[in-house]
Amino acid sequence: MNKTLTTILALAVALGTAAVAQAEELKGDVKAAEGKIAMCIGCHGIVDYKTAFPEVYRVPKIAGQNEAYLAAALHEYAKGERRHPSMRGVAESLSDQDIADVAAYYAQLGVSADTAAPAKVSKEPSTLVAGLLAKGACVSCHGDNFSKAISPAYPQLGGQHPDYLYVALKAYKDSTNLFVRRDNSIMAGMAAQFSNKELKAIADYIGSLDGGLKTVPQSHFR
Repeated sequence: MNKTLTTILALAVALGTAAVAQAEELKGDVKAAEGKIAMCIGCHGIVDYKTAFPEVYRVPKIAGQNEAYLAAALHEYAKGERRHPSMRGVAESLSDQDIADVAAYYAQLGVSADTAAPAKVSKEPSTLVAGLLAKGACVSCHGDNFSKAISPAYPQLGGQHPDYLYVALKAYKDSTNLFVRRDNSIMAGMAAQFSNKELKAIADYIGSLDGGLKTVPQSHFR
């Protein structure tokens, strides 16, 4: 492993540990979250729901996602480190306790729900994609089958919508877009190595894998 990659991984572990510690300061209350998710279910409670900004893509599956990651992502939106306008608006309206509650709710929702879609069959990457994944050292942080991250503050990726993964990767790469860019030095450095065509190939492969992420249909009127 070269020196640069070792440094990146060490920084990733340190940042992940810090994010977990922050998330653990507040314990999420799943029951309390039921009264706080009205702004979430209009997109994340509809299977294959698509947004049109900054392009048409399916919003991410978040049921069953790592709790600490969900909390960290919402804090990043609230602080402007992720700039998607609608998500930032939602996150800014939430208190730290609200964020902890919502993260706990969606993390357990995927585990307990019986409405999961049939699992996809995992597959080996093509020679081209294998080379791209190795170049990006993706598995070093996101783990086996891209579903066992080295820190719970990092997301599960296996089985996530490929079109969402592609848009997210481009948001890390494009530091000039004031409306959608994501400020994460590790992911920015990784994404910058690749063309958009290569990022799409990575996203398509990871999205094809078997994973524990789901979209659980939810009523607006519960």
